[in-house]
Amino acid sequence: MKTPALFRPNQPAFRQQYTALREQSLTVGALLTGTPGTLQLRRGTGYAYWYRVYYPVPGKQSETLVGREGDSAAENAMRAQMDFAESTARQVSMLRKLGFHVADKASARALVELHNLGAFESGLLLAGNLGCIAWLNELGARLRQPAGEQAIPPYLELLAPEAFLSQPLAATLPLGAAPEASAETVNDTTNPLAPHAAITLPGLPAMPADILVAGPRFGAAVSTPGLAWSGTTTPDHAYLRAAPASGALLAGGHCIPVRLPQAARLVWHQLYASLRRSAPRATVERRLALSLAAVLLTLDPWAMLTAWETAPAAITEPLRPLRDSLLISAAAHPDLQDLLADCLGTPSA
Repeated sequence: MKTPALFRPNQPAFRQQYTALREQSLTVGALLTGTPGTLQLRRGTGYAYWYRVYYPVPGKQSETLVGREGDSAAENAMRAQMDFAESTARQVSMLRKLGFHVADKASARALVELHNLGAFESGLLLAGNLGCIAWLNELGARLRQPAGEQAIPPYLELLAPEAFLSQPLAATLPLGAAPEASAETVNDTTNPLAPHAAITLPGLPAMPADILVAGPRFGAAVSTPGLAWSGTTTPDHAYLRAAPASGALLAGGHCIPVRLPQAARLVWHQLYASLRRSAPRATVERRLALSLAAVLLTLDPWAMLTAWETAPAAITEPLRPLRDSLLISAAAHPDLQDLLADCLGTPSA
């Protein structure tokens, strides 16, 4: 039986729809959280005020004061934002049906908050699974996930700029200490359980997050006075931060502008990071990374090899024992198998 390909290309017309939405999202500034909502005029104190009534998360209604009745500038500005949010939600729903990857509503809520705080403009990069998904959409490819395989879990990996933990922005992010050790990460005496942080927003359960900072190995906690959460070390920090790209993530009903590591470097990082995951999650992360690698090989045959040659030994050497299993996973893509064999060589005894 022929092994199915890791991805399928999206049609050019669908890619144009995505590109138009992404370009539009880069120009609108702050995004509305939750659903677009409705405007309601309320009286009762001798004055009337406009409120935006919306759902920040499913099942929880909220409202935001817009301005006094007669303040046409405030009212019209909010109506324009709501119209854009409604148009975006329709387009994201259509793109989902056309095969584009759309992250869950909880991830959308967290990333909209980070975007509105200026986190990505200030240097944070979206890495991890969500970074891979963003790149697949960008490159016009659809992941082929086998039936019964675990879904990609909500989990944020954000690559921090140098000295970020001591910058004022770090203290304003909606982050707290992870409520408990992650069952998705392998524990040993030299690798503390991660994540060391979690996104904490009203109405949502805490979402695990790794704020990646420089360190000699993956998974150690780095704390800073004044922060309730800790950064997580990764030895390829500088490697991942080189020449980042502008991009977007489709999530919930939003198209959220983000900054991304180079796609080929993200592939090698994801394969390395999967070594510290439990078996089910490692399988999902490796398939996602290999799918992105297969797409890149069709577009730029040298990107993956160049990224390998410039990768630090701290991530390349631990990957060599994965050679045989990765070759099996890439069976539908001979060019990818050749690349993996050339890069990973013969596993150490």
